Amino acid sequence: MNVAKQITNGSLPLGAVLAKKEIYDTFMAQGGPDYMLEFAHGYTYSAHPVPCAVGLATLDILVRENMVDKVKALAPYFENAVHGLKGAKHVADIRNYGLAAGLTIDGLPGEPAKRPYEIAMTMLKKGFYVRYGGDTIQLAPPFITTPAQIDSLINALGESLNQTA
Repeated sequence: MNVAKQITNGSLPLGAVLAKKEIYDTFMAQGGPDYMLEFAHGYTYSAHPVPCAVGLATLDILVRENMVDKVKALAPYFENAVHGLKGAKHVADIRNYGLAAGLTIDGLPGEPAKRPYEIAMTMLKKGFYVRYGGDTIQLAPPFITTPAQIDSLINALGESLNQTA
């Protein structure tokens, strides 16, 4: 599995390749000169010292501030709020996991991806950055989000959905 941006909270390029020992051993058993890279990747996966330090600091904060348990506690509230948009204008599907959610948006005939873009731009005018891509709106609030901030986000998204043609 490849993972990247979340390791440094997107502040610097850093990624990791996670593999079972058997898979790793298979790559290592292929031989070749010592200078060959077994898991060759671009800059994000190059183990630059500065992003590695940021990644370690991020992990330290996650542990020290008990962020995983905080997210577990907040996730049901977020799930309930996001799924409260079921049946809202243009919403075809909603799915979530933890503090991440995706909403499938009904497309405009002949103009794929236009409606999610318009929703995202309306949200930006309301002070919220949401990702959009293809036929989706993607939500990923920070781990320090409060229930009141989730309510503000979801209320703004509901308004944006209603304001979009």
